[in-house]
Amino acid sequence: MKKDPHSNSLISTDDIDLFRQSINGARVLKQDTHRFANKPKVSQAKQFAQQKKQQQSEFFFSDEYVPDIDTNGTVNYVQDGQDRFLAKQLRRGDFIPDLTLDLHGLNKEIAKDELAGLIHECKKKHYYCACVVHGIGGHILRHKVPQYLVQHPDVIAIHQAPLEYGGKGAVLILINLPQNDEFRR
Repeated sequence: MKKDPHSNSLISTDDIDLFRQSINGARVLKQDTHRFANKPKVSQAKQFAQQKKQQQSEFFFSDEYVPDIDTNGTVNYVQDGQDRFLAKQLRRGDFIPDLTLDLHGLNKEIAKDELAGLIHECKKKHYYCACVVHGIGGHILRHKVPQYLVQHPDVIAIHQAPLEYGGKGAVLILINLPQNDEFRR
């Protein structure tokens, strides 16, 4: 049972006839749906920064180079020509990290990129000390992170972090800032 469109309607029959005349000759469109990938547009500056970060991490951090540092015990390294007392200061907690990088759940390749980004950010923001939390887990990053950091020319000291910053699951690093900066701890 169809309801009469003209009865009890708010639209008059003249309006309905006028509407039908105006759409006369219209045809149904074929729906040709096209789904676009949800890829955000990356600006050229961001692409360049990502490429530079990746090139830096590939240049500085090699898996083949194994430095002569003990990664099984307490991690301790001071760059040649730097004051050996820096390691003791890091161990005692004399330096408070300005940035903390958490590498939990990352693989070695992503960790390299993140370490390069951390060092770049520290130099950019003039942060002298940073903390890298690698966790204990399967001991892969615990051994590799100090080996990667030793290879970077801007890392002047590394030491296992005090308990308040992560203990055996983290290292504190000191970054070499340009000499003309007034900000030094």
